[in-house]
Amino acid sequence: MDESFDVVVVGGGPAGATAACDLVARGRRVLLLDREGRIKPCGGAIPPRLMRDFEIPDHLLVARVTAARIVSPADRHVVMPIDGGFVGMVDRETFDGFLRDRAEAAGAVRRRGSFRRLDRDPDGVAVVEYLNGTQQVRVRVRAVIGADGARSAVARQSVAGAEHMPYVYACHEIVRIPAGGAFDGRRCDVFYRGSLSPDFYGWVFPHGATASIGTGTAQKGFAVRTALGALRDAAGLSDAETLRREGAPIPLRPLRRWDNGRDVVLAGDAAGVVAPASGEGIYYAMTGGRLAAEAAEAFLASGDARALRQARARFMRAHGQVFWVLGMMQRYWYASDRRRERFVAICGDRDVQQITWDSYMNKAMTRTRPMAHARVFLKNMAHITGLANLQ
Repeated sequence: MDESFDVVVVGGGPAGATAACDLVARGRRVLLLDREGRIKPCGGAIPPRLMRDFEIPDHLLVARVTAARIVSPADRHVVMPIDGGFVGMVDRETFDGFLRDRAEAAGAVRRRGSFRRLDRDPDGVAVVEYLNGTQQVRVRVRAVIGADGARSAVARQSVAGAEHMPYVYACHEIVRIPAGGAFDGRRCDVFYRGSLSPDFYGWVFPHGATASIGTGTAQKGFAVRTALGALRDAAGLSDAETLRREGAPIPLRPLRRWDNGRDVVLAGDAAGVVAPASGEGIYYAMTGGRLAAEAAEAFLASGDARALRQARARFMRAHGQVFWVLGMMQRYWYASDRRRERFVAICGDRDVQQITWDSYMNKAMTRTRPMAHARVFLKNMAHITGLANLQ
């Protein structure tokens, strides 16, 4: 063991790569440790605010989506146009690689390896042990950022309660779009059907010459692969060539604690920051990575481990209300096909569409149209009570 770092960031996804890049910009010596070669199942949607906040260049976009089509259990279709804007689509293999390359170019020391354990020297300094091939490597470190996914080894070894993280298991396929077909590369399709997911949804997201087709569930025993085949049929892509297939757990809610009170803080899926109902994670992962970096910097500067708590506190102040609302929506509207049918009907409302896109594009609960919010509340109540006409 002949190296030491200010921070070791475990995991080179959007959260970890963002944290590493931010810390080296502050003059910290950072090791970015990543297994690489593994891609998380993800639709790849990024909002305009992410591109602004994290300086994402346009050339990483493989598609620009200008509408979403919502499909009900009874095959009712509702189109939600994005007026005057778009949602960017990225391929995670390219996007994540760009973020890691950027962190390395900024000055992070980048290593391929698998985290094994967090140990301590006799003087109490943390030691990160990892495997590089068959070689066991140990480095001394002042702080650790665990950004190693939903089943984070860093979290399970360091943070109380992390072993109880609830998950959705998600699976997707990247398929080649057949030439001359009817596939709309400017539209995301979202299917709300119990046969495709009993508690989540199925998606078909365009990626230029390819598309991501996926679904997920927290229900054990549900045949996800069978549901994927049915989703491909529903999307008219049953004969499309499959280029790759990926599956992984996706956390359902943020952990109650993100730090160990000493020298570890979590970010990204390791902290549980995937939005309920929508499953959106890239923006929240990168935001969590930035907040973890700022908390780690404050800890390194002051020596006060209480600074690490600020990552979660600041994230929940900014996004906790959105997560709470989306969680309530998912628990109620996704509970049965009868409720899904009414949920899709609500999506056809113009006020709902405008509030939804305003909130998504800007990553905040929009409050600028109080009468629209009042109308949406009344319409929701009419559908919950069954008084609204689905036609």
